[in-house]
Amino acid sequence: MRVPSIHNWIRAGLLALPVYGLLTAWASLDPQPDQTTAPEDWARFVSSSSYLTSHLVGSIGGTILAIFGTFALGAYLASARTASLALGAMVATVLGNALLLVPAVMSTFATPAIGRAYVSGFTQVMRVEFSDALTVTFMLGLLLAFAGNLLLGVAILRSRTLGRTAGVLWIVAAVVFYPLGVVLGLATTGASLPSQVIGALLIAVAGGWIAASASSRGHTTPRVAAPS
Repeated sequence: MRVPSIHNWIRAGLLALPVYGLLTAWASLDPQPDQTTAPEDWARFVSSSSYLTSHLVGSIGGTILAIFGTFALGAYLASARTASLALGAMVATVLGNALLLVPAVMSTFATPAIGRAYVSGFTQVMRVEFSDALTVTFMLGLLLAFAGNLLLGVAILRSRTLGRTAGVLWIVAAVVFYPLGVVLGLATTGASLPSQVIGALLIAVAGGWIAASASSRGHTTPRVAAPS
């Protein structure tokens, strides 16, 4: 039986990056109503089948693809000039995304149940509060994912294998998506902002650029000349 080449897995992982960006953008398109000022609208929104689908496919599925793609990107850069930086950034980013899966799963399955209970007349369910540990997990995941992606962008810039444009796009995408998108949205409306969608689309563009650049080189692991 033919053993699949590791290069094929890396190639598939790099292709997962633009798909992750597109899925995340799709999942962020429709911001949810304010839970405090419009509880009825919020409850009907989160109990809809479209909410479940977008979170299951877009949020959870997108994050899983992000982890797969980040591993592939780290493996691709493992023999580049910035191998140590790239691998450290890979670990931070994967850990951050793994932590973000926890609140994503809670939002996907627990929130619709709360919404259905409210619509059914059990209005006291809105007083349910999750543990502070969930908030800490979410914030730590955001911090690690943001910092890791910034460092990945720097590693791409310095590697001279994927092009400076890809690195710049990846850094800009991280800034727009995390602090200007997710964090600002939580601090203001409590929902996704247009900047989050824009950031996710930039991730898709940067990811596509990376996958195309790696493919155009004819291999998925860069060759580095031995030091003289």
